[in-house]
Amino acid sequence: MTSDPGSLFCPLEFRYGRTQVRALFSREARLGRALRVEAALAATEAELGMIPAPAAREVEAAVAAGKVRLERVDELERTLKHDVMAMARALAEVSGEGGRWVHYGSTSADITDSALAMELQESARVLREDLATLARALLELARAHRATPEVGRTHGQHGVPISFGYKMAVAAAEVVRHRTRLDELLPRLAVGKMAGAVGTGAGFGPKAAEVEAGVMRRLGLSADEAPTQIVGRDRIAEFTNWLALVASTAERLSTEVRNLQRTEIAEVAEPFDEARQVGSSTMAQKRNPMMSENVTSLARLVRAFALPPLENMVQWHERDLANSANERVVLPHAILLTDDILTKLAEVFSGLRVDPDRMAEEIARSAGGAMTENLMLALTAKGLARADAHELLRRLTRNPGEGPSLAERAKADPEVRRHLDPVEVERLLDPSSYVAAAAEKTDRVVALLERTLAG
Repeated sequence: MTSDPGSLFCPLEFRYGRTQVRALFSREARLGRALRVEAALAATEAELGMIPAPAAREVEAAVAAGKVRLERVDELERTLKHDVMAMARALAEVSGEGGRWVHYGSTSADITDSALAMELQESARVLREDLATLARALLELARAHRATPEVGRTHGQHGVPISFGYKMAVAAAEVVRHRTRLDELLPRLAVGKMAGAVGTGAGFGPKAAEVEAGVMRRLGLSADEAPTQIVGRDRIAEFTNWLALVASTAERLSTEVRNLQRTEIAEVAEPFDEARQVGSSTMAQKRNPMMSENVTSLARLVRAFALPPLENMVQWHERDLANSANERVVLPHAILLTDDILTKLAEVFSGLRVDPDRMAEEIARSAGGAMTENLMLALTAKGLARADAHELLRRLTRNPGEGPSLAERAKADPEVRRHLDPVEVERLLDPSSYVAAAAEKTDRVVALLERTLAG
């Protein structure tokens, strides 16, 4: 990466993504992982008596001391036209007598795929913590608003009341499920190989299985049980599709904020620095949900990155090179952007401004219509057929913005009065009584999710 800010062209270099996560994918970090694989190979082969122990120590010392310079690797690659061979030769140059044993028995994909597995493992740790942070922000809102009535909406229309806390608990449960999915797929993702040109291990002779097991143990990975020249790409496709799932959840939550922040609803608002932040270059009054819109935009890109890894599963025979170039682009971008959107969402929900008064006004605007289910069920329990009770409520809620409220209509209706007195009607149309069930369920969901996050 160039040090001149004016020459940067990829927005991930200067606009999106956290510095500490971007560092995972720096050229230096990637070279370092590849060299660690080479060192682990030499150490394992020495342990098994395949190469001299002093040679392995020289290789390990050269890697530990950072003697391989990226500039030298680049210089060699310009001539060799092969990145792994350039790295191996650069390591051999600084390993003294041990240099002749560098890369002994292995093939390029042994190094690159094992290094990639390490990179994905490190990335998964970051994303796992991101999900936990977001889930905790949502759970805090769930606890705070466990009994705050809010009208539930289906098809974009008023339905029946829920609590805002329950809405947040539902969101937290979805986020925690993604963390569980990551835990389940990680053993299939943190997988390398040290099995040679077509995956049989023939180049390592009779100790091939021991070599592979030793290298993977040193790197903290598992070995692909049946690789070709490369680790099976279904593993990476599963991971990028998991990223796409996370992105869809992120967009769902950001869209909810954007909708609830609309001027005509105004039940919530994402954080806004009133002292300094600008919403519009023209309309000074604007307080736009910019972070949520940004999350929506980037989530769509993360989902798009799920396609190339699916196509990379299709290889010619034991391997081709058609996956290599796009993986260098897809994986860093998809991971960096997923971290970015999760971090932004956590900021949105940690500072979310919730307006219970506006929520109450919105319920009241339905003139009791949002409580029809309560009334219908009570009429059924008192002896009216459910279908008849439904039809009665459908008739009573015609033209809801005109004339008396539902409570007044119901109390005046002869059929309702045969089954319910006016006090019962008022109680059944009270949103706070209806939302009690949502509060109790929120408590159960929050307790369950907190136990899951603690595990």
